[in-house]
Amino acid sequence: MPRLKGTGRLVRARAGRRLRRWAHAWRSSLQVRVITTTLAMGLVALGAIGLYVGDRMKDGLFTGRVEQLLLESARGTSQAQKTFDSSNAQTAPDVQRLLQDVATVQGSGGAGEREVFLLRAPGESSADSVGNAASARVLIPLVSPELQRATAEGGQRWQSVAWEVNGRVEPAVMVGQDVNVPFAGTYQLFFLYSLQAEQDRLDFLLRTLAAAAVALVALLGGMTWLVTRQAVRPVRRAAEVAERLADGHLAERMPVRGEDEMATLASSFNEMAASLQDQIRRMEELSALQRRFVSDVSHELRTPLTTIRMAGEVIHASRDDFDPAVKRSAELLATQLDRFEDLLADLLEISRFDAGAAVLDADSRDVRDVVLAAVEHTFPLAGRRGSWLSVELAQSECIADIDPRRVERILRNLLVNAIEHAEGSTVQVTVGADRYAVAVTVRDHGVGMTAEEALHVFDRFWRADPARARTTGGTGLGLAISLEDAHLHGGWLEAWGRPGRGACFRLTLPRRAGIRLTDSPLPLVPDEPAPPDPVTQVVTRSRTDPAALPDLVDEQHPPDTHQRQEVR
Repeated sequence: MPRLKGTGRLVRARAGRRLRRWAHAWRSSLQVRVITTTLAMGLVALGAIGLYVGDRMKDGLFTGRVEQLLLESARGTSQAQKTFDSSNAQTAPDVQRLLQDVATVQGSGGAGEREVFLLRAPGESSADSVGNAASARVLIPLVSPELQRATAEGGQRWQSVAWEVNGRVEPAVMVGQDVNVPFAGTYQLFFLYSLQAEQDRLDFLLRTLAAAAVALVALLGGMTWLVTRQAVRPVRRAAEVAERLADGHLAERMPVRGEDEMATLASSFNEMAASLQDQIRRMEELSALQRRFVSDVSHELRTPLTTIRMAGEVIHASRDDFDPAVKRSAELLATQLDRFEDLLADLLEISRFDAGAAVLDADSRDVRDVVLAAVEHTFPLAGRRGSWLSVELAQSECIADIDPRRVERILRNLLVNAIEHAEGSTVQVTVGADRYAVAVTVRDHGVGMTAEEALHVFDRFWRADPARARTTGGTGLGLAISLEDAHLHGGWLEAWGRPGRGACFRLTLPRRAGIRLTDSPLPLVPDEPAPPDPVTQVVTRSRTDPAALPDLVDEQHPPDTHQRQEVR
């Protein structure tokens, strides 16, 4: 039994694999679908035609043969009745011999093989010594009582029967009619005719029809395959060329053969590809010029900016000697120079990414230390904006091969962006890790953003609300640079937001170079817990206790560096 069960499972598994392969071929190939549909429709049509033609042939052969046999049996009955009428038999033995002679003579006459039975009519009484006669007595049981009763009602009656000949069951027909026998009374004369010849002829015709149907289906399938192949091959070629074009092989073209519709399609496709190639080349040239222009302008502006910065510092240092209006102008000049310098630095960084010259200076570091450094850098800004920072670190080390400078820049940009849009609410920072990756989420409960805005939040100089003024002096390139830094590490930087519910940014970095990320240790979409209390929670590690210890800082005393434990 176990072997039979295992064999059954193996058969089902193989059948399932074949079914899946066929389903894949059905979904992925237009040619398979067209051929299968055509063959299915052809088989259904041929099956219906075959059934109709076979039924008509059977009816024609059977009906014609039965009519012929009815006429023949009527002649045989008439001859037998004449024989009985001309007989002068007066005794039972003579009548018995007469019956047997008639059965023998009638059995050897007629067209084709037949058997004859002379049976006493139901309800008829005669001398007991006069019995039945038959050319083959073993076949007398084939005469059914129903046929005998129908024949006794008068006229010619017939019935389809089956008899066994040489171990094979053959179709036959039994025809009966009453005859008057002298001295014995009324008898029923039955003729048994074989229809095997007609059955053989019908089987031959059906086999011929089936062979013709198979040949027609094969021809139909071949023609369909040839036609669909001629139509599908150019489409497949177009798909291959389109994939090559998408991979950057802009010189790829379709071959043009003939002057038919497919040739017109190939020519139009090639013209489209040539137009796209020309437009992409012009766009690449324009993009290269723009990148070169930005890089050159950024470099050229550094020299005059340095001079202006020196002069501005001199003016700013002497601002106390100026009247209030000039003093305020000196302070604004210093602030805008700082912002101008940040903008130039970001433009230079973007130009390095565009030129492919950005280099990753990777080192094995604990990401928690980098997170704490970024949080500490944004503490003053959070205090000025009235927001609180809540940091939840993983209990174990989060070692990864990262560039600390770039990762800290990513986190600073995310924190500054969260504080800018938090509108005084708490900003939550969470660090998590698994075997393959380390993740950091920055969650705020401010104005939030729509799903459409989340798709463009990393675009350069993009702003969800252009009328909203920046209060932190951002350049509009911070998130774009952060995305490039994340990609440089082989990681992800994703955004989620809903209006009125805040936003969440998630940075996921592989622990080792070459690891392909498939999942993140932390969810991007928050579970919407209750709003946290307005306190700042910073988790650090002390020198003596490696366990994570939370520091709860009172609302009236914002945290500063000397209030926190030393972080290694």
